[in-house]
Amino acid sequence: MVDRNWRCREGEIDLVVSGSRLVIFCEVKTRSSDAYGSPASAVTAAKQSRLRRLAILWMRDHRTGPVSIRFDVACVLRGEVSVIESAF
Repeated sequence: MVDRNWRCREGEIDLVVSGSRLVIFCEVKTRSSDAYGSPASAVTAAKQSRLRRLAILWMRDHRTGPVSIRFDVACVLRGEVSVIESAF
């Protein structure tokens, strides 16, 4: 893990993980039940757009250079964790 709860004035990125020439930006959504939808359904188009903008700011701050990026969503439902890789 490179960063956790990274914040700037535009918002927050939950997790940033880096591998070999790959940076993963991960949104974590937790729900105690699926009565109001799955955790993944809470990552709306507006939230995705905001995360893309935040990723650019994070990369500028950390001077990553040319890398591949990926956006994942970690879903926590009743204590069970699942990860959707390349969610958007």
